[in-house]
Amino acid sequence: MYKLNFEGKHYEMGQKLGDFFLEHKTQFPIKLNKFQTEHGKESIKFLNKYFPEAIEEIKGITDKINYDFELFASWMMCMGCCLITRENHNVEVRGCTAFSFIHNNEIFYGRNNDLPSYLKNVSKSICYQPKNKNKFIINTSSFVNGEEGLNEYGLVSAMTFVVPKLDEIKPGFNSLFLVRYILENCKTVKEGINVLQKLPIASSCNILLTDKTGEMIVVECNPFEINLRYPEKNESGNNFIVTVNHFTSKKMQKHDRSKQNVYSSKPRYETAYNALKKPGNKNPLIYTQEILSGKYGFICQYKKIKFETIWSSVFDISKNKIFLAEGNPQNTKFIEDDRLNENIKNGT
Repeated sequence: MYKLNFEGKHYEMGQKLGDFFLEHKTQFPIKLNKFQTEHGKESIKFLNKYFPEAIEEIKGITDKINYDFELFASWMMCMGCCLITRENHNVEVRGCTAFSFIHNNEIFYGRNNDLPSYLKNVSKSICYQPKNKNKFIINTSSFVNGEEGLNEYGLVSAMTFVVPKLDEIKPGFNSLFLVRYILENCKTVKEGINVLQKLPIASSCNILLTDKTGEMIVVECNPFEINLRYPEKNESGNNFIVTVNHFTSKKMQKHDRSKQNVYSSKPRYETAYNALKKPGNKNPLIYTQEILSGKYGFICQYKKIKFETIWSSVFDISKNKIFLAEGNPQNTKFIEDDRLNENIKNGT
């Protein structure tokens, strides 16, 4: 997992990422079908309206690597939403299990990021210090956008993919850009919810939000409606919440094509839910790592398929600490990443 650090204006940060791609001789043989091309172009308009800084960052990349901006940006706007096509109904499905909970007034978040194996070699953990915006770390199998992150105010934003219906993919922000926008611009769960109620959403997804006060929620998103799913109480009387790759509420299941079977999403949900429902009094950091590594049931033990947990993360939100296992947590140690706290401490 590449560890990158960017600061300054967005175009400048994009240029630095472009340098990274040139150094690693990264190729982008992008091919979009008609539907994806049209979706991408229309979505760029929304990105430019609501998040022009991201447009500048992408331009920094494409100027540096000498690539067509519109094609490159359109491809990025298709991530996580246009992997279904009207032509062949194929789905490039993503997994992931994420949850948040409170233990002895401390707030924790955990995640397994489950993806096709080839993405292990290109995944990144990027520490951003954009000018006049929030500092944050975003973990991603892509770049610019991402699957999860934590910002300097202790706000977590994370997505999980939901298989959308074919006629419910609309131009707008995909889940990966929703995560990035919230990390960069919000400080609290309430602010994150307001953003999701304002921005045009491209496709079905779950967005998990948690902040330093202990507020947590899963926003079940769709271009036509959103649902706020609130946390439950465990046996100790503390809040917890889990999200995987389907909509949990009955209200939103009409927007979900998965039938709760995306890479064993139902068993993964049950494993995390049952473990958090009866947490005992274990060290919460160790307990989160144990849940993610499969000690309490199926969650990352994929076999005989080219799909695996390519990283796991634990955020100690109360202390702005991040711990990463760069690989399957069954056999990979969690190592602390202190870049965010160092940047906060140094005021850089």
